[in-house]
Amino acid sequence: MTVNEKVEALRALMKRDGLSAWIVNGTDPHESEYVSPRWQSRKWLSGFSGSAGTVIVTAEKALIWVDSRYFVQCSRQIQGTCFEMRKSNGPEATSPSDFLKESFSKGEKIGTASETLMVQEERAYKKKGLDICASEDLLNEIWTDRPSMPQTRIEKLSTRITGESSQSKINRLRKKAEENKEDYLLISSLDDIAWILNMRASDVEDTPVFLSHLLIGKDTVYLFTPAERFENYDISKEVFELHPYEETASVLSKLNNCTLRLNPSRINMQLYSALSPSVKISEGEEYSTLFKACKNKTELEGMRVSHILDGVALVNFLSDVERNTKKGVQYTEISISNALASERELEEDYLGPSFSTIAGFADHGAVVHYSATEETDKKIEGNGLLVLDSGGQYAYGTTDITRTLLFGRATKQQKTDYTLVLKGHLALASQVFPEGTDGHQLDVLAHMFLWNEGLSFFHGTGHGVGHRLAVHEGPQRISSHPASAGIPLREGMVLSDEPGIYREGSHGIRIENLVAVVKDKKTQYGQFLTFEQLTCCPYERRLIVKEMLTEKEIELVDSYHAWVYEKLSELVDKRALSYLRRATKPL
Repeated sequence: MTVNEKVEALRALMKRDGLSAWIVNGTDPHESEYVSPRWQSRKWLSGFSGSAGTVIVTAEKALIWVDSRYFVQCSRQIQGTCFEMRKSNGPEATSPSDFLKESFSKGEKIGTASETLMVQEERAYKKKGLDICASEDLLNEIWTDRPSMPQTRIEKLSTRITGESSQSKINRLRKKAEENKEDYLLISSLDDIAWILNMRASDVEDTPVFLSHLLIGKDTVYLFTPAERFENYDISKEVFELHPYEETASVLSKLNNCTLRLNPSRINMQLYSALSPSVKISEGEEYSTLFKACKNKTELEGMRVSHILDGVALVNFLSDVERNTKKGVQYTEISISNALASERELEEDYLGPSFSTIAGFADHGAVVHYSATEETDKKIEGNGLLVLDSGGQYAYGTTDITRTLLFGRATKQQKTDYTLVLKGHLALASQVFPEGTDGHQLDVLAHMFLWNEGLSFFHGTGHGVGHRLAVHEGPQRISSHPASAGIPLREGMVLSDEPGIYREGSHGIRIENLVAVVKDKKTQYGQFLTFEQLTCCPYERRLIVKEMLTEKEIELVDSYHAWVYEKLSELVDKRALSYLRRATKPL
């Protein structure tokens, strides 16, 4: 079926069920950022492949709301269909709930799938006075070849990699529950479950998690997930009792006269509705989320090792690109991404990408989350900048790096833009700050040099990164968004530092390193923290305008490059050594 045919088929079901609108949020029953093919419903219905957005279909309209990361991508992908794009941020922003409120009178029914409607979202709609009817997913009736639920094989990680046993983690969680007089903890966040149980799988592309729910009681632990994934695996030695995934709601319905803690932003209405009125609800973020965010010594060392391995692959790749370009080898956005992937795959501890590589050349680099397709695959030729954002899952950790590469000659504006972005990147990475400081307070450091020139960027400056887990993890973040306020950066947290600038129709620039929060000095004013660089790869030296840098900034670049050379010079291939020397030469 075409997009328009899918929409018409959905409208027929809406009419049958007396629904004025149907909402598709494109997430899974766990509110995951990236989802398995079964729950890529937004993409199936609209054709838009971004990781965030809300679709609303009415009898007359088919609308999709996306944020500024996806304005260009979405408008291209829905072109020629019945869908209209709406902006969820910026000067022209509207919201799906406001649209529904304005379009429908009280009593008109608005449908959505109960398994992907989170409790907090349902409350937000109700607060607007909207009558949301959560039910079985209507798309099941028209998506005839809808993929089944994944059940990839479980891998158990040793404490040599995790630094803590699953029993120890559960004991810590039980202690927090006891402190707050809670009998049960219900957890649906997939990376939290994987972290707690020291297990990994591959139900979601590039994210080593498995579809499951976890119920932790004072004396019991129930894991709800398909038993098939444990084939040839002795689960009798594990800390949990295994139950089928589809029995989660049934087991929850049997709880009585107890206190259950859950996160309303990660528990869906299908599960919430199953709870007895006698169950007292305690709400809040999963205790494991903060535990997971603060990496222990073993996890941090694993992250360091992973970034050195990644740095070797990147420098070998960059040297090949430089050499092949001089020989006249023709790259495209897709082929250069494949070349980097091939280099990473030579490392035996490399497990796969941590997300889909972004490779945007020239004007494509101005699209923040650009994804090259066979139709858009641009040749890398002439003069231009390539924004290359990629990452890897390694046996001991997760990486995420962006480098902006120069092909041919740079314009004065490109060099100026790059240096302004670099100044913000360095300012953030080198900052010392007192305990209790949050990412909202630090965000201005990455923006200030751009702001002075009337420039800016509108994506987050830094996101948390998991340990051999999700490349985006919370609660830590560095952002101008108010949501990042009140979440202090703590020792052991890993974040990205990735300011950028995007000139539509011309070029994009982003520089990203991962950093770890570590202790700095302790004075009469308290304990201070700073960042340790994890990413180990040269900046694009040819784009740096030395005259725009202060002596301190020059020292920061030179000391970083000296560290990169020290760590990689004896590990990279011989063919890459001359490139590494030039790329890390002092300014």
